[in-house]
Amino acid sequence: MAARIEDYALIGDCETGALVGRNGSIDWLCWPNFSSDACFAALLGAEENGYWKIAPCEQNIRTTRQYRDHTLILETTFEHADGVVRLIDFMPIRGRHSQIVRVIEGVRGEVALRMELALRFDYGRTVPWVTRIEDGIRAIAGPNLAILHSSVKVCGENLKTVADFTVHEGERAWFTLTYGISYERDPSRTEALVVLKETEYFWQKWSAKLEYKGEYGHAVERSLITLKALTYQPTGGVVAAVTTSLPEAIGGMRNWDYRYCWLRDTTFTLLALVNSGYYDEAAAWQDWLLRALAGSPDQVQIMYGIKGERQLQEWEISWLCGYGNSSPVRVGNAAAMQVQLDIYGEMLDCFFHAQHKIGRHREEDFRVLVLLLEHLETIWQEPDEGIWETRGGSQQFTYSKMMAWVAFDRAVLIVEQLECEAPVEKWKTLRDTIHTEICNKAFSEKRQCFVQSYGSEELDAALLLMPLVGFLPGSDPRVKATVEAIERELMPGGLVLRYDTSKVVDGLPPGEGVFLACSFWMVSSLKAIGRRDEAIALFERLLDLRNDLGLLSEEYDLSHKRLLGNFPQAFSHIALVNAAFDLIDGENVRERAHRRKAH
Repeated sequence: MAARIEDYALIGDCETGALVGRNGSIDWLCWPNFSSDACFAALLGAEENGYWKIAPCEQNIRTTRQYRDHTLILETTFEHADGVVRLIDFMPIRGRHSQIVRVIEGVRGEVALRMELALRFDYGRTVPWVTRIEDGIRAIAGPNLAILHSSVKVCGENLKTVADFTVHEGERAWFTLTYGISYERDPSRTEALVVLKETEYFWQKWSAKLEYKGEYGHAVERSLITLKALTYQPTGGVVAAVTTSLPEAIGGMRNWDYRYCWLRDTTFTLLALVNSGYYDEAAAWQDWLLRALAGSPDQVQIMYGIKGERQLQEWEISWLCGYGNSSPVRVGNAAAMQVQLDIYGEMLDCFFHAQHKIGRHREEDFRVLVLLLEHLETIWQEPDEGIWETRGGSQQFTYSKMMAWVAFDRAVLIVEQLECEAPVEKWKTLRDTIHTEICNKAFSEKRQCFVQSYGSEELDAALLLMPLVGFLPGSDPRVKATVEAIERELMPGGLVLRYDTSKVVDGLPPGEGVFLACSFWMVSSLKAIGRRDEAIALFERLLDLRNDLGLLSEEYDLSHKRLLGNFPQAFSHIALVNAAFDLIDGENVRERAHRRKAH
């Protein structure tokens, strides 16, 4: 089995990413972009599915690691009695080709090391044709090309490329692995130490833009660097994670492909970026959104590919056993074709905050959203699959209705901002009608709180967003009762479940970890209902769940004290950033802007 999820680190070039284990093995990489076929897939199977490891030959090794300050450059230090070496892993910001650079520095004494490279394209299925070049190897399989340049001699061994070498104090060895197209000219060789300096400068300059002034600056910075690494630079799209099919329960089948861009995340992402001072990235994300939305309003999807692709057909990889034998391993995501009414509220809310904070839109841009609002007018009363993409049939989900309310509410505010012509009175009427319906049909008299769907008695962590989107204030007794009910019933061990999978029929076997983004929402909700000290305590506990490098996955297993789900998870890091900003002052970042415009 692969290492624990928290044992991995992320490196990336803002177009793709790789996961590096604590033991010096890169076990996951999709080239040439986030959603392409993997050429290292040991994470989801066995070493035979592809990996790249550099580590000391000795067994009794003490390992420590860290990112260089303000960067995505990973340093892993291996120490034993005879010496100490440092392995530096990074991906230079993409030029024409994507590459991984690995530099080994001798710190003390001498250390014997071994390098093993097992390239396997097509998610571990295809062994490439490898030929020797002057300082390394050239591997091709169909259109795929990978070239390894090395400062030490390499050779072939059992369908792998290997090298045995020794590094003394003050010496350096290096390897570069570059992706290219087999029918084009081979990528040129780069100077490892030169691109190391360039990459360090890029990340330090980018990190220096951070405008957060609270006490959790280090955690916020690391989350934003991670978010930047998950951004596909050519389009501005932000993937939910670099991985597919890391399980929500070890051995289970809740294994999904997260290498796509969810509309659900739009406002959360925008707020994290603009509040932190990253206006260019926020604008690029908005541009990606507007391009993705282009087309007929009744064909809007809940998620898209990094370039705005719509065809995300889901299929299963039979030759991979999955992380921890958690199968199936999936590529694509069938949820892309689901109906989720909440996305309309997210899109309008995102547009509202973009206009409010960076004033970047014109009336012509808003006309695209008007068409979506006209469509929402005809469908908001229908059932849908909800924010959690359940596969157990459509329902009248409360959160979906609330976000339909958000859509019309923000539309009214946007018209006031842009001073343009629009059917404002109709939107106000719809907004009020939806609000009244939710309060009447989603509030359980028996439980005295809001519930997951009309007629249900089940809870849903998405309801924590009620005060955060301005639907009702935190001072409202119904909101307080809902937060407290979720606290009692969906917080085993003090962290938040999305919903109770043992009770709610969602088309899948029960069981998953606590959901980290929802737990950060609880931080903001506790703050909203006046329990700031408890909000801070929960936030700091959540920070302790990050791995040693400050990274989070989607979920956490309380019983086995380990991270679960795809990694690193943008949704978790975005929620961390927004909760950190919420703790700075007295009002939620969404609610503050909404109140200012509404009054």
